[in-house]
Amino acid sequence: MRIFRCTVALALLIFLTGCVTAGTGFKSDVSSEAHPWTHLRFRNSADNLRFAILADRNGGCRPGIFEDAVRKLNRLQPDFVMCVGDLIVGAPDDPASLAKDWDEVESMVQTLEMPFFHVAGNHDIGNTHTLAAFRERFGSPYYHFVYRDVLFLCLDTEDPPEGHIGSEQTDYFRKVLQAHPQVRWTLVFMHEPLWEMKGETGFGAIEALLQDRPYTVFAGHWHSYAKTVRNGRDYYRLATTGGASGLKPEAGQFDEIAWVTMTEKGPVLTNLMLNGILDDTLGKPKD
Repeated sequence: MRIFRCTVALALLIFLTGCVTAGTGFKSDVSSEAHPWTHLRFRNSADNLRFAILADRNGGCRPGIFEDAVRKLNRLQPDFVMCVGDLIVGAPDDPASLAKDWDEVESMVQTLEMPFFHVAGNHDIGNTHTLAAFRERFGSPYYHFVYRDVLFLCLDTEDPPEGHIGSEQTDYFRKVLQAHPQVRWTLVFMHEPLWEMKGETGFGAIEALLQDRPYTVFAGHWHSYAKTVRNGRDYYRLATTGGASGLKPEAGQFDEIAWVTMTEKGPVLTNLMLNGILDDTLGKPKD
């Protein structure tokens, strides 16, 4: 009798509330076998994260582009924003100009409604003066963090000389990787795409440390987009977000926000061309 009453109560609950999919927050008054949707395998899993990457701003900055990207990121609402370096010109013999450059960048990224993570480029830390200024503001130019069981490695490719990773930095990331052997994915951020460089860059040692895990690499520097599959993993070189560019999309030259969705199968990257992102006023001035 008790089982019968429970069954009746459950049936009544379904009748009153409709279709409910556990853990998704989905509710509907459609309870029949026929329904007007394809399936209910929603992509809004708590394990899925969405973040954005800004590409090179400098090496020939075009005013207004990076600022526009920041405004549009507040519309897109990613979890957080990464970059791949070269945000400033980096005048080594003019401390006042260097400070002004960084103040300008910070005034922009501070308007983001989500966290912003620096990755240093050759314009940012290309010599002892610019490196000292970077360290004073942001600390070490290489570091790591973990978010939703994804390990983020932020490398310094100017660990001198330019286009190089030193042994101390390699030892640091060796310890980081040893301490996080079971993360679901590792994402590597760097400015110069060292896998494209000739000669000894030190990056081979980092790649050797990564071989026992799934990982993906993001870089900038050349101001043109390219995807390479290397060691069975995806390596991305991003275009620009206001840096010097021929603006020829067919050659990988465009202003972008790289949008990354981390799924159970790994990251999915989409290049959002900046001039194709419009707000709800279609860019018209608000009254």
